[in-house]
Amino acid sequence: MFFEIRHGDAYHIISEDYSYKTESYYTILRHELEGMKVCPSSGAVLDAYVVPICLERAHLAGIPVCDWGISQGYVPLPSVIYGLNYFADTADYRIVSSDEDAREAIRHITNMGKYPFCYQRLPENASIETCTAVFGKMSGKCKKIEALARSVYNLFRIPLVTIVTVSDGVTHRLSSLSATRYTHLTPDERALLLAYLNYQEFL
Repeated sequence: MFFEIRHGDAYHIISEDYSYKTESYYTILRHELEGMKVCPSSGAVLDAYVVPICLERAHLAGIPVCDWGISQGYVPLPSVIYGLNYFADTADYRIVSSDEDAREAIRHITNMGKYPFCYQRLPENASIETCTAVFGKMSGKCKKIEALARSVYNLFRIPLVTIVTVSDGVTHRLSSLSATRYTHLTPDERALLLAYLNYQEFL
């Protein structure tokens, strides 16, 4: 299920799944082939959910991001790690703080060593937070990173997205973006989404 709204000269596709071959992805492609402006673009949804590509694009746009690397075995400790294979889900990240944790997590996200993974070394006393952005806006405790969320929205134009950040107590850095399930929205987030769907909020 997805929603399609038009604001001005642009179509906005709101979906909990933009992955390749989904109805929402093909709807985006159709609008692009028709020469229409559509948000997000097909390129943006492909780039946003591949962690290294997402972080590099964000970094080039001036968004603070976690330091990252790609490996097939080595991982500094502690780190958060993400799979990079075709079936990887950015929501399925692992935090590893010991060699035993790392071996088990790497075995899982690499499909027994068949694929590489992305690691992000965690600073001392780091905290990891997961927030949902609706057209770059946030509610509740997540309001504190709304400036980052707005920058992410301006870059990728994804109306509904889960943002994972790593904080060292001073700066929140982007760790990853992932799809957001409607069933996981809080009442405030649902109200915000409904306001956009009813054209009560300006894009």
